[in-house]
Amino acid sequence: MNTNQQIDILIYILLFILVIIVALGITLFVINFRNKKNKKQKSISKKSKQDLDNEKSSSLGIDRQSIFNFMEFDTIDDNMIIQKNGTRFLMVIECQGVNYDLMSKIEKVSVEEGFVQFLNTLRTPIQIYIQTRSVNLENSISTYKEKLRKIEDKLNRMKNEYYEMKESGNYSKEQLDKAFFELTKQSNLYEYGRDIIYDTERMSLNKNVLNKKYYIVVPYYSSELGGENLDKAEIKNLAFSEIYTRAQSLIRTISSCGVRGRILRTNELIELLYMAYNRDEAEVFGMDKAIKAGYNEINSTAPDVLDKKMRAIEKYIEEKAMEKARNTADEVINEKQQRIAQREEKMEDIINEMAMAILRENEQYLGKDVTEQSIEKIESSKKEAKEKKGGDKNGEKKTTTRGRRTIKSNQ
Repeated sequence: MNTNQQIDILIYILLFILVIIVALGITLFVINFRNKKNKKQKSISKKSKQDLDNEKSSSLGIDRQSIFNFMEFDTIDDNMIIQKNGTRFLMVIECQGVNYDLMSKIEKVSVEEGFVQFLNTLRTPIQIYIQTRSVNLENSISTYKEKLRKIEDKLNRMKNEYYEMKESGNYSKEQLDKAFFELTKQSNLYEYGRDIIYDTERMSLNKNVLNKKYYIVVPYYSSELGGENLDKAEIKNLAFSEIYTRAQSLIRTISSCGVRGRILRTNELIELLYMAYNRDEAEVFGMDKAIKAGYNEINSTAPDVLDKKMRAIEKYIEEKAMEKARNTADEVINEKQQRIAQREEKMEDIINEMAMAILRENEQYLGKDVTEQSIEKIESSKKEAKEKKGGDKNGEKKTTTRGRRTIKSNQ
């Protein structure tokens, strides 16, 4: 092989190495580019959901805390809650839900499709408000009692008619039996109604029976009317037309998933806000009672939540202090009782010891012989008492043993 051929071979080898180096460089560049792209996507995905929601809300001009502003209102008129000096209007739709868990698979799919359709048709922001209330059966009980009074009056009339028919003697046995049968039916109806009222009154005493109500709050802003020069009355009328159209559209849409809705009237809006402002006292000072009493303003009677929490803590502290004081006093009393019982058990021994000590102290007056004989007599009486006590215990044991043996022999 000559020199030219060797040079050509080396050139081919170098070209092959260069191609490999270029290919490796391109591969590394692509890998680095993909890694940078993935890192960028990960950094974007690490944004919290709250930040994304805030960005979306800010782009729509919605405040995330606006649901709390639902309770702040200027007045209630024409089935609307008017806020912010007539620049914001709210209409509330009460929804009657469906029992999703009891539905078949086909019905569940239908409800889900209807709800998706409801979400897709939304063109304006809405708010969902849930209010939990204690079940108030006072009106139902009053209605039952009124009907029961009518049944009782009819029963008394039927009793008088039956007794008159019976005393007159102008009616046959079949007519009397028929009248008695009707009287029995009416009497059973009266007893049944009285039992219902009794059970309902007992149920009303349970304040843990709760009911949830679901609402959709539809807002409208006066700024949506444009830059026209309109007075407040015209703005309110136009706002009512627009918001009413939106509410009716929502009612038709949610009906596709089996949820019935209706627009709350003015009095119902007042009751809704009254329940929100006066959760604790709403059962005592009901909205219907306030309307009958002639009140035309809503006042909040609910205490501040921090004051309420402080009172609960103070009550808990007082209860625990009373419990600890009672337990400590009981312990001290028990200790005293134990000491008294021990003292009573050793009382005879203490008396004997004190008697012998007194004799020794007065030995010079009594004489040595009298003192010694007295002490011996006391000690002998102590021994006799101990022996007697031991004998009583043995006797009790023997008696018990004999009793057990007798029982065994009888068996």
